[in-house]
Amino acid sequence: MTENTDLPNVPEAATAPGRRWRVSVVWIVPLVAAIVAVGIAVQRILMEGPTITIVFNRTEGIEEGKTFVKYKEVNIGQVTKVELSKDFRKVVVTARIDRSAEGLLVEDTRFWIEQPRATLSGITGIGTLLSGNYIGLEPGKAKEGRRAFTGLDVPPSVTFDEPGRRFVLQAATLGSIGNGSPLYYRKLNVGQVVGYDLDRNGRSVRIEVFVRAPYDRHVTDRTRFWQAGGIDMTIGADGLSVRTQSVLSMLIGGIAFETPPPEGDGAPAAENAVFALFGSRMEALASPETITTPFVLYFSESLRGLAVGAPVTYMGLAIGEVTGVGFEYSQEKNNVRPRVDIVIYPRRFLEHVKKSPVMDAATRTGPERRNFIENAVEQGFRAQLRSANLMTGQRYVSLDLFPGAPRATIDWTKSPVEMPVVPSDLQDLETKIRDILAKIEQMPLDDLGRDLKKLVGTMDGVLKRIDGETLTEIGTTLEDLRLLLVHIDAALAGKDAPAQFQLREALQEIIRAARGVSGLTEYLERNPEALIRGKAQEKP
Repeated sequence: MTENTDLPNVPEAATAPGRRWRVSVVWIVPLVAAIVAVGIAVQRILMEGPTITIVFNRTEGIEEGKTFVKYKEVNIGQVTKVELSKDFRKVVVTARIDRSAEGLLVEDTRFWIEQPRATLSGITGIGTLLSGNYIGLEPGKAKEGRRAFTGLDVPPSVTFDEPGRRFVLQAATLGSIGNGSPLYYRKLNVGQVVGYDLDRNGRSVRIEVFVRAPYDRHVTDRTRFWQAGGIDMTIGADGLSVRTQSVLSMLIGGIAFETPPPEGDGAPAAENAVFALFGSRMEALASPETITTPFVLYFSESLRGLAVGAPVTYMGLAIGEVTGVGFEYSQEKNNVRPRVDIVIYPRRFLEHVKKSPVMDAATRTGPERRNFIENAVEQGFRAQLRSANLMTGQRYVSLDLFPGAPRATIDWTKSPVEMPVVPSDLQDLETKIRDILAKIEQMPLDDLGRDLKKLVGTMDGVLKRIDGETLTEIGTTLEDLRLLLVHIDAALAGKDAPAQFQLREALQEIIRAARGVSGLTEYLERNPEALIRGKAQEKP
């Protein structure tokens, strides 16, 4: 630097080194605390699982911050909020799930509120009496994740991870079957009903059943299912027979299944295979009819008591059934007449006939079958309505031989063919009663009543006259009889009376004659030839 001579007293500037910044020990503690807090927050964010919402109809015992979400009795989450839905009809439960259980939240995962429940099929949720209600979870099998769910009103009967298979049964009505109804195979409880609903068309009921392993391998494509609830009672030659699967099935209904032995084992049924649910074991195990012959019957009497499914019998044995009951308009007579459609199963008829090639051909081939029916009709083969039960009024169709029936023919050009009929016994009895009443109405009852009244009056006068005359004659006769008895008593009175002497003589003669007859009888027994030759001359 150049020295300034003009300002000798001004101090000269000098260059000084820069000062270093030093951290105080006081700031170390808060800094470490902040770092730890940030780490905890980051760790919590990283460990914190997803938040889900579950919609329930009711949420008994569910509280914010207290109720847990459990899977296999392990806490995997907790309820954070309980509020009403926007339309105030449902309850929305918000829960935070642990990140370790995030894989359980898929499309078909199911939630429900676990609480004590007592039903006819058992008691569940007893443990919640001490621990309180909680939300149960059952994971699904889907791969897509989900965060919003709809809760179940009741816990599922069977979990997805339980070994076994599910099947679907179709029935006209549900009957006494419900969730939890048992499923039987040879009277062993092998499963249960897990759900039911109406079919899409609303004409039938779809029942979902679960068969536990290893019993599910007995369900094949030929297996038959039937309703086994209640008591099945039949009366036969051996008396009253009562059959039931178990006491539980009597109370809450049940389903049984079996594969008919003649049909073999068959192929194993696929998961969710659809089967028909029959009403009884007899109906389920009946062999399907492949050969049928339909007929139509036109009666001139009431069809009350006859229903679809009523049996068609021949000589008392079932060979068909009624398929339709109604009316048909007759254009020729311009009226409505009762119509009954029936179907005959030739195979059932053959089951009651001793094996014969002739009968087999007559019932299985078309021309021979027609000839067989035509010959039967010529001999009086007719259909008739008969009463099956006098108490219930049920009726059935009987095919029988009526030799005195009017002549009839079969017209095979019509479809279905008309079978000739005869009136029922009840109708015939009613007709005879009506005829008798008609004849009675035609009788001149008034004239007969007047004549009968006159006859009664005449008889009354005759009896009065007979009364007076007869009593007088009877008195006279009694007096004569009394006098006769007096004379007889006088004749027999006394020891030496002539009548007594004569009586003793007559008795002695009778005794001697009896002795002679006795001797003759003894001689003839010893010498029977004397009746022909006469008595042999005695030797001196």
